[in-house]
Amino acid sequence: MMAFTLTTSGAATIKAGTNVSATILADSTALDKFSDDAEGRIVAETRRDWVDSFSSVDTGTKALLSDVCSSLIAIQMINFDMSGYTSRAEAQTMLDVNDNTAQRGLKVLRDFKSNNIRPL
Repeated sequence: MMAFTLTTSGAATIKAGTNVSATILADSTALDKFSDDAEGRIVAETRRDWVDSFSSVDTGTKALLSDVCSSLIAIQMINFDMSGYTSRAEAQTMLDVNDNTAQRGLKVLRDFKSNNIRPL
């Protein structure tokens, strides 16, 4: 795996919210690990190597891959330290939203048929 092929650290940071731990934001090794784990999960769950073939993926599917991957990374960033959020409920809501985004996107990617998307 190569960290941040399917998304960017910025996309994950936005989804983790303004109260995400400054410690995790500054830890590029941890963020790279979160990215590798998220990309590996996407590949394993969809049984398609999106990472190695990313350059040939259509733009719309790239956006979906980024959405799923950044949500999976944001979940780990939030879980790292929830003390900066205004409440446990705020952190939990953000976890739930990101998990929902990831699960819905993974379902689409698992059922993806490359011949279903055609240029107009």
